[in-house]
Amino acid sequence: MAISKAKKDTLVADLTALLADAKLTAYARYQGLTVAGLQDLRKGAREAGVKIKVVKNRLVKVAMNEIAIYQDTDTTGLVGQLIYAISDTDEVAPAKILAEFAKTHPALELVGGFSGEGKSMDQAEITTLAKMPSKNELIAQVVAQLLSPITDIVSGTSNGLSDIISGLEAKAN
Repeated sequence: MAISKAKKDTLVADLTALLADAKLTAYARYQGLTVAGLQDLRKGAREAGVKIKVVKNRLVKVAMNEIAIYQDTDTTGLVGQLIYAISDTDEVAPAKILAEFAKTHPALELVGGFSGEGKSMDQAEITTLAKMPSKNELIAQVVAQLLSPITDIVSGTSNGLSDIISGLEAKAN
C-alpha cells in the first residue's frame, strides 16, 4: 500500500530528527522475523533507550541527505528489508540490542551502522562494537579499579587489627 506524500514528509522529518541526535544507528536484515519477535525486540530496545524503526531505505537516505554530517556517508549497505536501531544516549546500545536479539532469533542479521559522526560501519565493525561493554559497564569497571586500592587497604588493616587483638588476648590469658 502506497503512503501519501504528507506521510512520507512526516516520516522523513521524524527520521531526520532521530538521526541528527543519534550517537549510533545500527541496522539489520529482518526478513522472516515474526510480528511477535519484532514486538519483543521493540520492548527490549525501549528498556535500553533505543528506538526501533522499520522504514524504507530510500526514506532513510533522504533523511540522511538533510543532515550535514551524513551527506557524504556511504549508504550502499542499505539494501533489502532493514530494521534500524537508533540511540541518542549510548554509542553501543543499538548494536548490542540487535546482536543480542539475533542470538535467539536467527532471522535477524546485523548488517552495519552509522556513527554519530557520520561514519559508515560495515558488518565486522558493528559486530565488534556490539561486543564492547556498555557505557554503564565501563563506568562500573573504572570505579571498581579506582576503589580496589582502598578495599585492599581496608582489608589489610582490619586483618592486621584482628591479629593484634588476638595476640593481646593470648597474652592476657
